[in-house]
Amino acid sequence: MTAPAHVHHAETEPLISLDDARALMLEGVEPLPVEDVALDDALGRVLAGSISSRLTLPPWDNSAMDGFAVLAADVAGATSATPTVLAVVGEAAAGRVAEGAVAPGTAMRILTGAPVPAGADAVVPVEQTDAPPGVADLPSRVAILEAVAAGAHIRRAGGDLRLTQPLLAAGTELSPATLAAAAAGGYGTLHVHRRPALAVLVTGDELVAPGQPLGPAQIPDSNSVGLVALARATGAQARSIGVARDSLEDVVLKLREAVAWADVVVVSGGVSVGAHDVVKGAFERIGRIDLWRVAVQPGKPVVFGRAARPSGAGEALFFGLPGNPVSSQVTFELFVRPVLRRLAGHPDVIGREIVRARLAQPIRKAPNRRAFLRVRLAEEGSGWRAELAGGQESHILSALAAADGLAIVPEDVDDLPAGAEVEVIRLR
Repeated sequence: MTAPAHVHHAETEPLISLDDARALMLEGVEPLPVEDVALDDALGRVLAGSISSRLTLPPWDNSAMDGFAVLAADVAGATSATPTVLAVVGEAAAGRVAEGAVAPGTAMRILTGAPVPAGADAVVPVEQTDAPPGVADLPSRVAILEAVAAGAHIRRAGGDLRLTQPLLAAGTELSPATLAAAAAGGYGTLHVHRRPALAVLVTGDELVAPGQPLGPAQIPDSNSVGLVALARATGAQARSIGVARDSLEDVVLKLREAVAWADVVVVSGGVSVGAHDVVKGAFERIGRIDLWRVAVQPGKPVVFGRAARPSGAGEALFFGLPGNPVSSQVTFELFVRPVLRRLAGHPDVIGREIVRARLAQPIRKAPNRRAFLRVRLAEEGSGWRAELAGGQESHILSALAAADGLAIVPEDVDDLPAGAEVEVIRLR
């Protein structure tokens, strides 16, 4: 399939800006279809529609403390020197309704979370009585050593949720707390967007599976591990489909396999202009290329395209990322992650905090490209300080592993002194 006229193949053509590239990649990308999932499978998923509480919580007034349910008027004058002695008429425990009621001059032992018995309007904590805590036997009487006001230590019905109260908005990324809120609101399943399916393919005759012995001129395949982990951290279902040799036929074969099931295919390596860089040709063989070469550092030789699925169910999105490990991870952050977030249903495709920080060292970068420096952030006064995490060459993975941010240097700036202020994308 012939590439569109606006795609630039020659090394001499102008680079595409990051913003234009990202816009083109997101063009026409919509959230994936909705499915019902149980709460224990919904962590990290995105809620497809707003939900309201199906019940009132707590459903009834209940005790916030272990102690004794009383009438506040009975104990208004109680002190440790002049305690008020009340007859104990029963016990209220969590999970059952107490028998009987609290009448003037009486009290009922109550446990945390138990419904407040009829007649009582306050709870006296056990520590403010002469009853020994943790004793199972019910005393016949209790001395109250401190006065309490009406309503003391009682959680009111509806204090957390009311029936039909808005609970979670569409687009919410489901966290442990929001899942617990959904359960509390009466939900056992939720309507969420399907997780994007992502395939990672790495290319290179020199690559060996991690942990395996290295032969002459071989290196471990770290990109499969890093890119699959990045995709899963973004909420995708991701798996590696292995290593392709540096041949057009091998890359095409593996891409055809991936397109059959993946929403997004990420290929690392083989996207530059070397004699063995065959990924662009493979993309064109089974689909089309929408862009090549973006004005970023690291990661200039990024390729993006699309291919129709064999089933006719829409298109798969292709990303060709550089083979250098730092470049592959940084370009994943800049380009693949926003697309995955859009597919997953996130309203905010970036989903990162950006802070302003002062550089600890002077820096230089390539002209006319937006640079992303790997930095460590440290609090400094009321702001942040950004220190280079190590060497900034695109093969130094240890610097990326040590970094918790990417400092952004604009296209029209070639160098900055120590103390200059920059924006930093917080990675964690």
